[in-house]
Amino acid sequence: MSKPTIVVVGGGAGGLELVTRLGRRLGKKGKADVVLVDRNSTHIWKPLLHEVATGVLDSGQDEISYQAHSASNGYRFQRGTLCDLDRDTRTLTLAAIIDDDGHEILPARRLSYDYMVMAVGSVSNDFGTEGVADHCHFLDSPAQAEGFRQALLNTFMRYSTRMTNDEPPCITVGIIGAGATGVELAAELHDASRMLKSYGFTELGREHLRVHVIEAAPKILPALPDRISQAVHKELEKLGVKVHVDTRVTKVDDHAITTSDDERIDIDLGVWAAGIKAPAFLSELGLQTERNHRIKVAATMQSIDDPHIFAFGDCASCPQPDGKVVPPRAQAAHQQASVLYKNLCAVIDDKPLKEFVFRDRGSLISLAHFDAIGSLMRAASARSLFIEGNLARFFYASLYRMHQRTIHGSIKTAMMVVVDGLNRFLKPRLKLH
Repeated sequence: MSKPTIVVVGGGAGGLELVTRLGRRLGKKGKADVVLVDRNSTHIWKPLLHEVATGVLDSGQDEISYQAHSASNGYRFQRGTLCDLDRDTRTLTLAAIIDDDGHEILPARRLSYDYMVMAVGSVSNDFGTEGVADHCHFLDSPAQAEGFRQALLNTFMRYSTRMTNDEPPCITVGIIGAGATGVELAAELHDASRMLKSYGFTELGREHLRVHVIEAAPKILPALPDRISQAVHKELEKLGVKVHVDTRVTKVDDHAITTSDDERIDIDLGVWAAGIKAPAFLSELGLQTERNHRIKVAATMQSIDDPHIFAFGDCASCPQPDGKVVPPRAQAAHQQASVLYKNLCAVIDDKPLKEFVFRDRGSLISLAHFDAIGSLMRAASARSLFIEGNLARFFYASLYRMHQRTIHGSIKTAMMVVVDGLNRFLKPRLKLH
């Protein structure tokens, strides 16, 4: 009997963790052919994209090559974008890869599967707001984060030539959306502007930067407890960030954001971080989806239409015992990857599958080097422990190390911690090119 083929589409945090564990357990032992499909050739942890956007994190140093990682972890990597699915024959089609000059690098390909896992994550949802797609930066991918970083550096250089003693220039950034990405980016911008001046890149400093964070909900971080929201709000205002709550954006153009109150906020750079949705192509695969394109799955994370197709993370709508669905959060994807790994092994061994139950471990928000704030859930208790400062910063940093440990192992992760520490002394704290 031939070994089964498991195809995982999407190499984000959850997808890479899943395929790594499957490759080590099944691929290396010849029990299954494990394949990862992703449109990009490298991986970077998505919660760090706001640091890539300011240059605090150099994506060239922290990104992981799928091809190299697959060679040492028992799975195969196929670069490509899923464009069609045939459930009857259990085959998927990858679109041809075209370079910037329009030349075909790889032709369209078909892959067969016995079990397929959708782990394509989410993209920004601009809700059709006028001008957003044309005039705002998004932070859905490393390429988009790098695009914003270059625009930020160019803006600082351009304004440096306008320095006068009488009327120093002011750079204004408008961030639409006060979720974790929006508030963390606001703090990182202030830290980055300080470092740009210290390196002599520009004569402009924090005092020449104005950041507006605009949120339609009554508070920032609307999905988190009030105590965290209020504490972060206070810290942002200490940094000089102008926070707008209960404010809906109706239009964005080249130089301004317009709100539903007809207020016009002049900006040099705009960032959209106000909402997410699953990629639209998921609703074109013949599987039942919600309005935001999330695939409807059972508690076992199997599609309600096809037991051979699984989905998890931001692209899946997974029911919970209380009637809600699993929230689109990084910790949820991490927990689902662990359960789905066990379920796929169980499927191959013809054993029963486990149902996924999300357990909230708390929330942490990093405000650059200025502060960190969050809460940790107490085991089975519904009560949480509020933390901030160095302790919160330690736990926040440990989230990334846990991700690294899953995909690299304990020894390599420990070595990375040492290397990162050395780089703090050997290299600039900010990417300047």
